[in-house]
Amino acid sequence: MTLTSEAAPVNAPTPSQKPSRKAPRPAAAQPVLEQLFELYPHLFGAEFAPLKLGIFQELMELHPALFERETLKAALGLHTRSTRYLQSVAAGKMRHDLQGVATEAVAPEHVHHAIMELFRRRQARSPEDLAPKLRRQLIAAFEASGLTRQDYLAKCQTHDAGANLALDDALAERDQRLAKQDALVRTFGSSGKTVEEFADMYGLDPSAVHAALKSTG
Repeated sequence: MTLTSEAAPVNAPTPSQKPSRKAPRPAAAQPVLEQLFELYPHLFGAEFAPLKLGIFQELMELHPALFERETLKAALGLHTRSTRYLQSVAAGKMRHDLQGVATEAVAPEHVHHAIMELFRRRQARSPEDLAPKLRRQLIAAFEASGLTRQDYLAKCQTHDAGANLALDDALAERDQRLAKQDALVRTFGSSGKTVEEFADMYGLDPSAVHAALKSTG
């Protein structure tokens, strides 16, 4: 779950308008996060689990005297934008309810968003080019989604040209890998050799040949 907001122009209120309520500062949300940790350590403790959709409203209904609406919303926003939370989403972990029970899979577009956000944060701190690792993660996320390429792109492509290009590059790399596997399998099938003989003839690791044969059924 991510909580986002769109920036809007700030205008001075006219006499007939009431000033809008200011959003709570991060420092004000910290005590709420500590309360959430005490109440639900399996969700907000040492390991973060993706939260069930609608959990904000459940918390408000269960603890009306404990949490103030805007402060709880700010606290959950900080939590779900944290690197540790995004890591759990990017890893494809299931969403969990307040009892710690897995309820549903995270939507593919949310997994994709988490992978891209983590990449941006890490790349900003690292002199190493992390794009190859990003492509591997995007490929794994696509394959885990079970969606067709068309459906996956419809869900995950956004107005972010850089993110769209990264996804296109990842899928192109996957296509190249599959094409090489298919070529290897066809060549092996016509060779009349055992896996070990074929691997030795082409200087391949036998385990790589076995993996290609298994992946193509």
